[in-house]
Amino acid sequence: MEIEISTAKTELVPTGRLRVGVVAAPAVSTFFVALSADGQPQGVTVELGRQIGKALDMEAEFLVFSNSGLLTDAIEAGRVDVGFMPVDEERKGRIAFGASYFLIESTALAHGDSGFASVLDLDKSGVKVAGIENTTTIRSAQRVLRQATVIPVASVSEAIALLESRRVDALVLSRDVLETYNRQIAGSRVLADHLHATGIAIAVQKGRAAGLAWANRFLEEAKASGAIRRAFDEAGFPTAPIAPLGM
Repeated sequence: MEIEISTAKTELVPTGRLRVGVVAAPAVSTFFVALSADGQPQGVTVELGRQIGKALDMEAEFLVFSNSGLLTDAIEAGRVDVGFMPVDEERKGRIAFGASYFLIESTALAHGDSGFASVLDLDKSGVKVAGIENTTTIRSAQRVLRQATVIPVASVSEAIALLESRRVDALVLSRDVLETYNRQIAGSRVLADHLHATGIAIAVQKGRAAGLAWANRFLEEAKASGAIRRAFDEAGFPTAPIAPLGM
């Protein structure tokens, strides 16, 4: 990686400041960060951002977004240098993806007394489903749940509030994230099956070929060295699997 660092810095950090984008939610996951009492982000992607900064001999500066769609916008516009997010076809046309560090499948969390057993049970007229706007998961929900009403909201907090107040029948997110909220929302249930499956990958602005090559290599080495495993363990996810090398 040493040979590529000079070029990588030029492409990845054109302002001289390493700006790492992260997405906040009420609870930490392998993707979402949570904010500490003093407003600082904490979580797996924060640790990965710090490791990128260390590899580039720079300090990482974190920009926090309420959803991955906003982070996508910021990377595309060059306001963020590096981010991590679920991969989908819409985003591939806007930003450049490298390797994935985690594989997710999106499903739904519903009220326990609703009678819904699987995600496809939600595909009925009159059913309301909340999802985070401009994200991979809500786009999948809109494709699959054609008869239901899919309601876009700006953040995970808003989606949870809608479910808890019974203004929606379910909310859609990745299964690993929903399992956390399932334990927090009394009487809720994570549904069987899934809307889609994809990887959470490192991402940069298009047109930064050398920078992307370096970022991709960084992530693959982080997987191979155990650095991502340690980040998962320290964040409280000792059983979460790491994405395979080369993926």
